[in-house]
Amino acid sequence: MPCAARSCDIAPSVRLVPRSSLRHRVVGSTARSIGSSIEAAIRDGELAPGARLPTIRELATELGVSPMTVGTAYRELRRRGLLSAAGRRGTRVSEGPPLPVSAAPLVPTGVRDLTTGNPDPELLPSLASALGRLDPRPRAHPLTNKLDRLVALAEAHLAADGIPTPALAVVAGALDGVERALAAQLVPGDGVAVEDPSFVRVLDLLRALGLVPIPVAVDDDGPQPNALEQALAAGAGAFILTPRWQNPFGARLTAERAGDLRQVLDKFEDVLLIEDDHAGLIAREPVHTLAPERRRWATVRSASKAFGADFRLAVMTGDPVTIARAEGRQLLGTGWVSHVLQELVANLWEDETVRKQLEQTANVYAARRRRLLDALAGRGIAAHGASGLNVWIGVAEEAATVGALLQRGWAVVAGERWRLRAEPAIRITTSTLLEDEADAVAADLADVLARRPGAYAS
Repeated sequence: MPCAARSCDIAPSVRLVPRSSLRHRVVGSTARSIGSSIEAAIRDGELAPGARLPTIRELATELGVSPMTVGTAYRELRRRGLLSAAGRRGTRVSEGPPLPVSAAPLVPTGVRDLTTGNPDPELLPSLASALGRLDPRPRAHPLTNKLDRLVALAEAHLAADGIPTPALAVVAGALDGVERALAAQLVPGDGVAVEDPSFVRVLDLLRALGLVPIPVAVDDDGPQPNALEQALAAGAGAFILTPRWQNPFGARLTAERAGDLRQVLDKFEDVLLIEDDHAGLIAREPVHTLAPERRRWATVRSASKAFGADFRLAVMTGDPVTIARAEGRQLLGTGWVSHVLQELVANLWEDETVRKQLEQTANVYAARRRRLLDALAGRGIAAHGASGLNVWIGVAEEAATVGALLQRGWAVVAGERWRLRAEPAIRITTSTLLEDEADAVAADLADVLARRPGAYAS
């Protein structure tokens, strides 16, 4: 699933809000008014993502209110995902607050951008043929929220992977499906087991929904069974799993690991399982589903990785209760995903030429990823990236490594925002990495690590 360009890929340094300027940014005498003031400052760009706020006592003194009042305001903003607590580093504006905030470009001119986590635009299929087959007639209010042709394609595709379709919805992308499944079964305060490291927008979404992420360590084969059992025993009401093309770690679930995870899940039959198979239309790695025979589950498969970022569409199957609740809430809001978009996706999905191109593109992505892994291994640098568009490399000093590579002309991602308990690392997107660049970036990274003894963590 792609990142929002504004903030999710390069972790900026912490920005401290000068105490002398607080009077102009944060005002109020009640928890609600103080919280509204902070929210407005974030929305208007006066408090940037990552900005550190004063301590509760400092702000209480500045505003002339009790520490309890400020503490209540901070707590509510954290619950809504606007603020995050960072231990000794204090309270900060979330890097991805649930507000339409803007930020300056993250990658300087002339620097090679390996931060996006997105497909190569040059490899996306042409839309010309699919657009030419669209029905041009004006469309009345639909009698159904999903096209039968798209449903048939989705059911066949899922069935080929052993995924049942007792009910099926069409939603506005993978994250929309994840959010609707969570909202159908959980309430604020519930815990959700997530891969660690995890896709940053999933973490932001959970916090915005008032849900509590509980980390589950991953390796190349997927989530680790013991870590999952600990998270579920701690009270997680749901588990979000990426079966392949995991972002940022690059894990892909093996058959053996899937069996081990099923044994763990069988001990917690009421836990909601969400499989975020965002790359399902393009990934060539086999998918090993954990969903069959679960009481509460949903599997989401989206179109954007295969067809482009504007294809905000995913199909979601699952148990009838979860899907019915998700569709019912959709009907009260957006109503449906555009039938024009549904028809276009169906045209692309059933096009044999497009299918062959997707297979070739997946092979190109795999070759680019392996090329970087080989170049790193040749220099003694361990890295992870069993599938997908990214490589995850453990380092001891994220910011220093990112900064040093930037000076050498490479923009990569610090792993801080993607981690809960996982060790520090950087992420390099390989989807656009050319053949001669893999060796160059590996050489520069090796030089950076050699110049900073102790800066590398395997």
